[in-house]
Amino acid sequence: MPCLLAVLVVAFPRVAIVILYLFTNFFSHVFTTILIPILGFIFLPITLITYTFIQNSHMAINDIPSLVMLIIAVILDLGLTGGAARRRP
Repeated sequence: MPCLLAVLVVAFPRVAIVILYLFTNFFSHVFTTILIPILGFIFLPITLITYTFIQNSHMAINDIPSLVMLIIAVILDLGLTGGAARRRP
């Protein structure tokens, strides 16, 4: 079941952010203003979810596993954004 949720978050990250924001306090302890989550929602949604997960699980941001997770999240976000440019004639 957790693997299915992870696949759904990667497939529909903005929907996951809205659900997490409305039904949990996942973002409230990490961000003091609403500006960063809104920018993350627009530009890097998977990175926003990953960064918030790292902060909520009390992992250090400069550890190797945390950095690897963030780098993979940025690569996934950039891959999701750049896919449509390749299909244009």
